[in-house]
Amino acid sequence: MAMEAKAINLLREHDLIPSPSHMYRLYFKGLVSEETTELLAGFGVAICDLDDKLLFQMKGAIHEPAITVLEAELIALTRGLTEVVRLGINHISIYCDHDQIFELLLGRSVPEQGNIALLMDNVQPIRQKLKSSIPVLVTGNQTKFAYKLAMETIVSETSTDMPATCPICFDGNFEADHMFSVALCGHQFCVECVKRHIEVRLLEGEVPRCLHYQCESKLTLVSCANLLTPKVREMWERMIEEESIPVVDRVYCPNPRCSALMSKTGDGAMRCCSKCGEPFCVNCKVPWHSNLSCHDYQRLGPNPTEDDIKLIALSNQKLWRQCGKCQQMIQLSYGCIRVTCRCGYIFCYTCGDEWKKGGCPHRQKMLEDHACYTCSLMFLILIWVLLRIWFFQK
Repeated sequence: MAMEAKAINLLREHDLIPSPSHMYRLYFKGLVSEETTELLAGFGVAICDLDDKLLFQMKGAIHEPAITVLEAELIALTRGLTEVVRLGINHISIYCDHDQIFELLLGRSVPEQGNIALLMDNVQPIRQKLKSSIPVLVTGNQTKFAYKLAMETIVSETSTDMPATCPICFDGNFEADHMFSVALCGHQFCVECVKRHIEVRLLEGEVPRCLHYQCESKLTLVSCANLLTPKVREMWERMIEEESIPVVDRVYCPNPRCSALMSKTGDGAMRCCSKCGEPFCVNCKVPWHSNLSCHDYQRLGPNPTEDDIKLIALSNQKLWRQCGKCQQMIQLSYGCIRVTCRCGYIFCYTCGDEWKKGGCPHRQKMLEDHACYTCSLMFLILIWVLLRIWFFQK
């Protein structure tokens, strides 16, 4: 009996973590469809822990011209038990929604047909390799893991044999290789509609999702790789990179011919672009302003000229101070730090703040520090005098 199977192991075999009592659950389902001119059959297998956390899944097509549902179910059971042994599991609960198979597994009935007997002969030796395999009769809804996998196989087989209709453009003459299936939800659309959808979503700055109404399944770059032009692929890769960096940490190269995305996390304000290599300031988001602090550069306003930058750099070197009102440069050769500009603005030459009644915040801090120092000194002198008096009295 020919079969094509696809398995997905969600947990590496050597990382398999035993559930309580080392017991696992096996769900299996075999389905047969008669919707086409020939029978289509498929099976699904799911292995879960006691909390129904999916650990392993497998689905596959069964290519047999005349197959019954009972035969398909037993084939699914055989494949499932084979995987249980391969994964090193010793205790398994076999969840079954087929009355006849449940009776066969319990040994309360004997297969009447020769082909069923042969299939059961394959099942029993595998069960003997396990320390325990307990059949559990459940409703069909409880085998939903395996049912979904088996149904996906049949739908896939059907789509390869019959022309498909795209629900977007409503063209109904597409062959299977001209249809695209979304991996997470199984919705199918023609390749051309998917191509246009991806490009539009990327241009809008959004992650491409399934085209089906209200479906939230995301498309992946890997699954859509053969549909993308180099330009669209680059857009998608850039979006993935953007999503990997928190919004508050994103910074772009200020070089208009580059604009590469980077993260501003790290030490210092100066960075070199990872793409073009040009140095820039992550705080000001401009080409690197050498000899200027970020504060001085931002005081120049938007789009400062090269002469403006040179003037500020020279003033820092010569220790000039700029008037906070008229922006005139002033040099103090001698005298008090209280400076009056020719525009009438009075400021502190040391800190640049406006000189108000009592001075500037810088001078007030100096006076407070001086007063504190004086008080401390007087206190020490007083202690010294008291100690001297006490010494001579003795």
